[in-house]
Amino acid sequence: MLKFVQQSMETIDGVAIYPIISLLICFSFFVGLFVWVFSYNKDKIKELSELPIK
Repeated sequence: MLKFVQQSMETIDGVAIYPIISLLICFSFFVGLFVWVFSYNKDKIKELSELPIK
């Protein structure tokens, strides 16, 4: 099955760019998430942590 997919993908011109694009999207998402988490307002985190859970 994998050999069939590999052979059909090799016939497409420029198919090697898709894994690079997906890696860049994933990397930029997690870097953005990391920046957002560490730059979030500490007072807001404290306020949210004191909310009751029902």
